[in-house]
Amino acid sequence: MSKAEPNVVPLCDVLLVLLIIFMVITPLVQKGIDVKLPETQADSSGGQPTGLVVLTVQKNDTILINKDPIELRMLLEELRRIYSTRQDKTIFIRAEAKLPFSKVMEVMDIAKGAGIDVLGLIPEYIED
Repeated sequence: MSKAEPNVVPLCDVLLVLLIIFMVITPLVQKGIDVKLPETQADSSGGQPTGLVVLTVQKNDTILINKDPIELRMLLEELRRIYSTRQDKTIFIRAEAKLPFSKVMEVMDIAKGAGIDVLGLIPEYIED
């Protein structure tokens, strides 16, 4: 009496080859976003970071540069004045969540036109 047993050796060979293929491909397929965190210096008085420029766009078309109001038509000249002496050409744009994206894009275009290299977006803020 002979028993019919399946030959599992070819199956193990195929599984090992697949395992090796997945081990080689997995590091190449990993995706991510490179994040560059800003380096700030703490102020001795309150611990607030200094040197950052935050441009806030509110839904009533009010624009603030570090909490100082400015008109949209004067934004380009003001940003050029601020960044003319700076080495770090980074700005953070903060906008309310319900604001149309076209308004944010307009402000981003103005910032790029003023010579700013890096734009950081803060999508929503909590009103004080």
